[in-house]
Amino acid sequence: MSRSPASHALRADTTSLASAASSGYSHPVTPRRLVTLVCTAQVCAQIGAYTWPALLPGFIADWHITYGEAGWITGLFYAAYTVSVPILVTLTDRVDPRTVYLGGVALTVLSHLGFAAFAEGPWSAAAARILAGVGWAGTYMTGLKLLADRVEPGLMSRAVAGHAASIGIAGALSFVFAGSLNRWLGWRAAFAAAAAAAVIAWGIVYLWAPAQKRRSDAPPAGALFDFRPALRNRSAMAYAVAYCAHTWEMNALRGWVVAFLAYVASASGDRSPWVTPTVVATAMGLVGTWASVAGNEASIRLGRRRLIRLAMTSCAVCGAGIGFLGARSYPLAAALVLVYGLFIWLDSSSLTAGASGSADPSRRGATLAVHSMLGYAGGFVGPLMIGWILDLAGGMSPMGWGLAFLHIAVVALIGQLGFVALRPRGLAGDRTDI
Repeated sequence: MSRSPASHALRADTTSLASAASSGYSHPVTPRRLVTLVCTAQVCAQIGAYTWPALLPGFIADWHITYGEAGWITGLFYAAYTVSVPILVTLTDRVDPRTVYLGGVALTVLSHLGFAAFAEGPWSAAAARILAGVGWAGTYMTGLKLLADRVEPGLMSRAVAGHAASIGIAGALSFVFAGSLNRWLGWRAAFAAAAAAAVIAWGIVYLWAPAQKRRSDAPPAGALFDFRPALRNRSAMAYAVAYCAHTWEMNALRGWVVAFLAYVASASGDRSPWVTPTVVATAMGLVGTWASVAGNEASIRLGRRRLIRLAMTSCAVCGAGIGFLGARSYPLAAALVLVYGLFIWLDSSSLTAGASGSADPSRRGATLAVHSMLGYAGGFVGPLMIGWILDLAGGMSPMGWGLAFLHIAVVALIGQLGFVALRPRGLAGDRTDI
């Protein structure tokens, strides 16, 4: 197999970072600069996270897989994350989060390289995506925990928002990143370039996030993986239940948005839209990232619980209509995707900041692990349900897409009922609400 330019870039990045690592170089940074550096690393680590969904229509056609099989491959990424995250994130209550993070990024590199080199069909693709899910489990919430252990409480809420924004920016750019490289160099080069970017992320954290000593208040060995205290924390669990519904709908939309828009373009006769599906997906992610940051600021000023209820209600309305209405017109579908993405992401930072702020500091890793595990359990089921419903409906059609998205609206309503029933509390600095 001939090497792509991305492969040469990866080798160059690896060589330079290995040299820096062998020197043991690190430089002390202020908390605010650390937040910026970790957020930059997260963009690099996650820029390949949605290469598979971005290129999904091509894989469905070339590999002759069903919509259900495509949903499984998409969902297995989140399933692997769900299984791994309670172990990896909880370890950060005892082990320096930096160590876990670096291991997670290394697995991300291997997963992208494996896909680029060996993927030939659904089974090999599924294996690579499972490895990517484990890598993400060691990268996403552990990056947040790394910040939580190193920044002062007054900076924490905005650090969470910035961290969520970096993940959102990476997810948004992932679509156009993959789509562009696929057109120029092919899909294998897109995955190889994602691996190269993840190597850069590894180097940033290794060089500028110094190792820390073990926490003095770490739980005893026998209690490290005892999640009962986190589960008994009603406020944290309220945010986690809402996060489950939130991630269900977010990953369902993000996993199928390109396929949905490609169908609408073909069915409506707009076969070469000026704004392609991957560009719309990128715009959706960028709008969502802005909404996530703005939503966190709004939750401080308007009340966290009020903002979350508003966002979930709006999502239910959008989910009920986007498939039935948007499937008939590409410009309408693109506009609805952007609006829907805005409402889905609106409470993203607010939910995670609520869970982190509600946690016992000595149990924050375990609490975030439960929060993330519940969230991405929903994230696993959401894309899978879309594929199943499309298969049961006889394939892609306005009715099929309408029913597929309608199920997400029901999930949003159920999540809101659970959130209200558990009576979460606001955070220090939030405006009091009811």
